[in-house]
Amino acid sequence: MTAALLNVDQVAARLQVSRWTVYQLIRSRELASFTIGRCRRVSETALHDFITRQTEREVA
Repeated sequence: MTAALLNVDQVAARLQVSRWTVYQLIRSRELASFTIGRCRRVSETALHDFITRQTEREVA
């Protein structure tokens, strides 16, 4: 089974943040992404990993 790919708008909706914030996370390499043609995509796995890391930082 392969992970679903999300666009920036979908990631923003799941995190309840703006598109700008998602692009900042991508630029800072906190959120892994890649391009297909001119489209930026984030795998569900990368999003889950990001959320896990953020949660662990808050707990520590």
